[in-house]
Amino acid sequence: MSGQSMPCDAAELSTLFLFEKLDGDQLARLCREGRVERFEPGFVYQEGEPATCFFVLLEGALVLSRRVGDDDVETNRSSQRGVYAGAMQAYLTDAELQDARYKGSLRVTEPSRFFILPAEAFAAVLREWFPMAVHLLEGLFFGTQNTQRTVGQRERLLALGSLSAGLTHELNNPAAAAVRATSSLRDRVAGMRHKLGLIATGPYARDALQTLVEIQERTAEQVAKATPLSPLEASDREDALGDWFDDHGIAGGWQLAPTFVQAGLDTAWLDQVAAAVEEQTLEGAVRWLNYTVETELLMNEIEDSTTRISHLVDAAKQYSQLDRAPYQVTDVHELLDSTLLMLSGKIGDGVRVVKEYERSAPRIPGYPGELNQVWTNVIDNAVSAMGGEGVLTVRTALEREQLLVEFRDTGPGVPEEILDRIFDPFFTTKPVGEGTGLGLDISWRIVVNKHHGHIEVQSVPGDTRFRVFLPLTATETDTPQEAS
Repeated sequence: MSGQSMPCDAAELSTLFLFEKLDGDQLARLCREGRVERFEPGFVYQEGEPATCFFVLLEGALVLSRRVGDDDVETNRSSQRGVYAGAMQAYLTDAELQDARYKGSLRVTEPSRFFILPAEAFAAVLREWFPMAVHLLEGLFFGTQNTQRTVGQRERLLALGSLSAGLTHELNNPAAAAVRATSSLRDRVAGMRHKLGLIATGPYARDALQTLVEIQERTAEQVAKATPLSPLEASDREDALGDWFDDHGIAGGWQLAPTFVQAGLDTAWLDQVAAAVEEQTLEGAVRWLNYTVETELLMNEIEDSTTRISHLVDAAKQYSQLDRAPYQVTDVHELLDSTLLMLSGKIGDGVRVVKEYERSAPRIPGYPGELNQVWTNVIDNAVSAMGGEGVLTVRTALEREQLLVEFRDTGPGVPEEILDRIFDPFFTTKPVGEGTGLGLDISWRIVVNKHHGHIEVQSVPGDTRFRVFLPLTATETDTPQEAS
């Protein structure tokens, strides 16, 4: 908004710390090219407007703020004469100035006077009076930008390496299990063919063979429906089956018993087999049916392993979001699950993961791939803080009319003296070479700048919580796609 024009006094400017070293001609030029204005309480300029002026407070009180969602969050408040705001980067090249916007908002809480210098004049005097300083400032500005970009890429590569290692580890287990089961299945099928040949030439009546085949079919069905037993229950059933084999003269029954127990079979099932065949052919029939049980169990193992591999591949696709729209309505719980699965190798067996999901929470608009990066950074920090031993609790809830995603760890906590710095670029407590210090800075930018949410941190020894708040609805400028 426009203020009330007032005379510019060079003597007054000379009392400000910014201008106290300037000579009379320089102060006169500032007054000539700038102006003094008085503003009533309210906004002087707002975030996103063209950055046209550099403001220096002469008298009054100002508040600086940044937009977070639909709210303006206060970042600084001062009544000190000489504090400045506005187009502070006007010293950059003309190309950079063309699209320059205010990075935040400035408002006054009481009638206040400002010395105002147009951005072009600010840039001109700065380059003319302090050419070396301008070169240093430009180098610092662009150098910092390039460094953040480069280290940010390194941060993503480190995360990708960690995720790739974890995914490789997770894929290796079911793949190796499927290979072992396939090899064993080949041996069992060969044994079944051999045993079938013996049965075909043995003294089995037609009706007995038909009954045996029916029992084989029921056996396969029983294996599919088998439920795991407790160790004590399994041991008791193995003893009962071993006794049954001994009573019926079947040698080495103790070797058959564990397989039958795993398949959910008991002595009642064996009694059906005994009633269907002659006593002299009972052992051959039991061993043939044992092959049936073993092949069914091995096929179950192969199915479980390949399903696990497919699930991991789906989780990797869900995590990367490579086949999805960048901005869409999504289920945060699916994102959390895929990230936890991808990081399971990094989390390790020493950390117990507890999920406390509010399943009734609605799907929200956002950038799923980037939210996964936030979860990755926070979880990685939590696991590192716990040293591989502890409890990681991931909780979701509806709070403050937003979706809360909370990560709680049982590590030693964040020291109070650095709690306010953990989101600063390049700040890290990890040893040299183990962290870039950009993980939480990137997370903050994704949550605040891209999703209009915010992050809070609460920490005491044994209970550190990273609380991410995300809006339930999109802003007017965002048009999320519905997730497929």
